[in-house]
Amino acid sequence: MCTQDITGDARVRGQTGVLSERRGSYPFIDFRLLNSTTHSGELGTKKKVKRLLSFQRYFHASRLLCGIVPQASLYLLDEDYLGQARHMLSKVGMWDFDIFLFDRLTNGNSLVRLLCHLFNVHGLIHHFQLDMVTLHRFLVMVQEDYHSQNPYHNAVHAADVTQAMHCYLKEPKLANFLTPLDIMLGLLAAAAHDVDHPGVNQPFLIKTKHHLAGLYQNVSVLENHHWRSTIGMLRESGLLAHLPKEMIQDIEQQLGSLILATDINRQNEFLIRLKAHLDNQDLRLEDAHDRHFMLQIALKCADICNPCRLWETSKQWSERVCEEFYRQGDLEQKFELEISPLCNQQKDTIPSIQIGFMSYIVEPLFEKWAQFTGDTPLSENMLSHLRRNKANWRSLLHKQHSSSRSNDHSGQVTENEDQTLNEGDTP
Repeated sequence: MCTQDITGDARVRGQTGVLSERRGSYPFIDFRLLNSTTHSGELGTKKKVKRLLSFQRYFHASRLLCGIVPQASLYLLDEDYLGQARHMLSKVGMWDFDIFLFDRLTNGNSLVRLLCHLFNVHGLIHHFQLDMVTLHRFLVMVQEDYHSQNPYHNAVHAADVTQAMHCYLKEPKLANFLTPLDIMLGLLAAAAHDVDHPGVNQPFLIKTKHHLAGLYQNVSVLENHHWRSTIGMLRESGLLAHLPKEMIQDIEQQLGSLILATDINRQNEFLIRLKAHLDNQDLRLEDAHDRHFMLQIALKCADICNPCRLWETSKQWSERVCEEFYRQGDLEQKFELEISPLCNQQKDTIPSIQIGFMSYIVEPLFEKWAQFTGDTPLSENMLSHLRRNKANWRSLLHKQHSSSRSNDHSGQVTENEDQTLNEGDTP
């Protein structure tokens, strides 16, 4: 049953180091590994580097629920900064919303501030009779469960996905049919979809025999963990405890379905289903099942929407995700493991990675999303940014290619870059 799975996950997370040593093969990859990499200087002091898989959150959350305020207040801001943050929230539905600036203005508290605002804007606090203090505690738990040392999979990414989800929920084709429950599920799933992400991917967890890979039988390992962690925090906070039991169970299962849909390995599955619905014109958004499917598609779009942002924002996200890839590659090299695709900094350049990602993952999905929404201003804007950003990456790749040839008298390009150039030009 779901309850047993979630409880089991929580127990495992509380014993991360012990279990990993029992497994034998790579005893230090669970927690000590990231602290011992060459990037330790970038991660800050040991006090700030909390964990690879969170078990300290339970202690932190318990202090919050007991009313003990953390030593580092989240609200040590002057009125000018708070005023600027409030002004930004008044434009939270704009696609050019700068999540990095908002995170700075809120002193790293972007996810909590954003969700509190959106729950209020959408009338969810009143509709579901949520206690504001309990909601804030739950959101702090979620934000704290993200790993700030991750270059990409951190709370700022979660806030960015949530802001994108808010924009998609406002698209008329979808908004006209959404219920308050749909909206709450969409926002919660966006906020928590990568919670407690360790900064490495599923293949890494499998080949290092991580206990989470065994727990979830090598299937959607991270997504299952994000879901179970979210449900654990919901129950621990008591945010929905006043709702009927059947409703709580339905919310937990739908959250799972949404978060599991973000597994990139299921991309073609969802794309094929969406294409079939659009070709057959058989989507009936009055039906809860079809609405849920489109919420899954919306969350998938929000999760990979970075290439559809303004160039400067998009470029920053691209550099962050590639830095996370390269760190994993460094770990694999350190432990004499095969370096995963896209994780070799010597061969996998940022432009080549981004061109491939845009061509084979982002473009097909967003073109179908635009077909669903009816080519709205938002969809056209996103596709315009996507094409412009792809052209920019191709230009940078060409410069790298030219520079490489000028430094190599033989005039030969590496096999990896040559292949990427050919693939990048494929429609």
